[in-house]
Amino acid sequence: MTDPTDTSPAGPRVDVAVIGGSGLYSLFGEGEATSHVVDTPYGPTSSEVTVGTLGGKRVAFLTRHGKGHSVPPHRINHRANVWALASLGARAVVSSSAVGGVSPDVPPGTMVVTDQFIDRTWGRPDTFFDEDGGVQHLVAADPFDPELRRHAIAALEAQGHPFSPVGTCVVIQGPRFSTRAESRWFRAAGAHTVNMTMYPEVPLSLELGLGTVNLSFVTDSDAGLAPEEGEDADAVSHQLVLERLAAAQPRIVAAIEAIVAALPDDYAPPASVPAEAVAEVLARPVSGASS
Repeated sequence: MTDPTDTSPAGPRVDVAVIGGSGLYSLFGEGEATSHVVDTPYGPTSSEVTVGTLGGKRVAFLTRHGKGHSVPPHRINHRANVWALASLGARAVVSSSAVGGVSPDVPPGTMVVTDQFIDRTWGRPDTFFDEDGGVQHLVAADPFDPELRRHAIAALEAQGHPFSPVGTCVVIQGPRFSTRAESRWFRAAGAHTVNMTMYPEVPLSLELGLGTVNLSFVTDSDAGLAPEEGEDADAVSHQLVLERLAAAQPRIVAAIEAIVAALPDDYAPPASVPAEAVAEVLARPVSGASS
């Protein structure tokens, strides 16, 4: 555990970072956290970083889409978000995601501890190592840390709510939802869920030495699992997603807290990139000035 009084130029030191997806715009109660603007070499983060205690650990929280869901999926500054959280000393990222279900194995209302993703995005800056000075080829066969996933699965089992311990997520560009043909294609490819933001957030976290674990909440059945248009009441719409996320928020926050509490104090993330290369990225000059 870190000393809560320990600070860096960017802000207070933390143990764990939590990135909130759609519908999760705050994590701490009133007066339980401090807010920080963390300047980065990549511009502003999606939101201020709030720091407080959750599950017995010092936690930094950032909402992926900004306050009021103001940042669309294809314009999220993932490099700024991940760099900011790594600069505060986080060793692990617990992320939440709203996803559509493209498999009957994960009906709406199910939580999924994602273990794989398929990237279908384009044009998003997806590496910190695109400047002069050498290439880093990221090993990403298991993008979500198996150790963190084991702890997350144990925490969810103890809660007793329905969840899936595995799931492959197709990450689409957004902001539009899938066509019916695309949804069927994803299912045929072996996917369980579909999302717009998991990539490049996860590989960027790995590049900066952060272990990752993802908790997805299935809000809908994407373009619909029924064979004909109009037969699936769970087919995705923006309003349906928001309504179901609002109803499930207490459950999602409780699950995140349980996962954070279950993470070992001496957790050491896998070294996906040499430590000296990570240190070089974290030492890059920031832009802007904190307020």
